[in-house]
Amino acid sequence: MVGRAASLLTSRRVAAFVVVAAVVVTWFIVAPHLAPLRLWPTIFLISLVIMPGTLVLALIALPLWRERWLFPAAVVLALIAFGCAQAGWGLAGNFAKLWAAIFAGWAFIQLFEELSWVVLVAVVIPLVDIISVYRGPTKAITSNHFEIYTAVAIAFVAPGGATAYLGPPDVLFYALFLAATSKFDLRVNWTWVSMTGMYAVTVILATAIHVDGLPALPFLSFGFLAPNADLLWQRLRPSRTPATP
Repeated sequence: MVGRAASLLTSRRVAAFVVVAAVVVTWFIVAPHLAPLRLWPTIFLISLVIMPGTLVLALIALPLWRERWLFPAAVVLALIAFGCAQAGWGLAGNFAKLWAAIFAGWAFIQLFEELSWVVLVAVVIPLVDIISVYRGPTKAITSNHFEIYTAVAIAFVAPGGATAYLGPPDVLFYALFLAATSKFDLRVNWTWVSMTGMYAVTVILATAIHVDGLPALPFLSFGFLAPNADLLWQRLRPSRTPATP
């Protein structure tokens, strides 16, 4: 199992992952002890540097989406995250939650046999997310039990401890769409840029219009569909066969 995983990741990818992960972990350790910034510098730092710098780890490790051990690994990481929360180990728990969600998304993409299934998910989940955020369970949790949301959400930390969050479904579908670009030969790098940029937009927009949170999945779906629109159209449009006399 370990040997197969190593064969999927080139030495350059492994080295890049180690370096980036070390930088990210160091930042998460140091950031709470730095002097806090003003609001907008904090927002731009989180959305344009910290969040992309963390999520690029998923792009580097993307070849692992083919592995069969991802679902049990996601379950184990979720349990580790729970144990870390009980022990007060916030940093370890945060990264366990991050990779539990990423591995879950990669495990689910293995069940998708057709590209049309991915597109259908990209069309449906924004509606579900909008209802959940404004009328459903997400609204109830964030309005009345925000500590539950922060316990399961993935944190992105700025100087002074200022924090932005992505919920587990936000990261799970992010990973699923990213893996879909690899599985179905779409534009991997441009999709990562687009989806990560859309998540940056949600953080900036939520701050600009003074709301506690926005539905992130509509932005994510757009970030997946937009850079691949022409490829999706070519592959999913009905084929026209010439009429026989």
